[in-house]
Amino acid sequence: MMFLSRRSLLALAAVVDIARYARPLPVAAKALAQRLDLPPRHLEPLLQSLVRAGILKGLRGPRGGYELARERRRITAAEILRAISNDPTDGAKEMPGCRLVSQVIGPLLDTAGTAFLAELETLTIDDMCRRAETLGVFSEAESGSDFAI
Repeated sequence: MMFLSRRSLLALAAVVDIARYARPLPVAAKALAQRLDLPPRHLEPLLQSLVRAGILKGLRGPRGGYELARERRRITAAEILRAISNDPTDGAKEMPGCRLVSQVIGPLLDTAGTAFLAELETLTIDDMCRRAETLGVFSEAESGSDFAI
């Protein structure tokens, strides 16, 4: 069962992709969108939320793009999810006001959500990158080289 929204999954995938491909040059939004099979305009607001949260750095110019703002082992899945859920452009919906939701369902799900986020605090971008590398998810043909000619 999937507990995360499509937006959350895309945010995690984008950060892992950037962690993998942002060397020696930043990852262009267009290249990232292509690898994630999305139109670039869908990613830009998400990437900007991650920049505002200090997870990514956005670099302007012809060789601009996105790179991690700090080491991948210091960025957790929970931090990424908090960054995009706190975005005012996300349009969070108000909960129903009935007693069943406010007194029973809401509090129980809040407790479960807290436990879920606590577990995600232990999962880093480095963990995800290592797993993707082990499973051969990253294409070497798309990889940026570590040297320049």
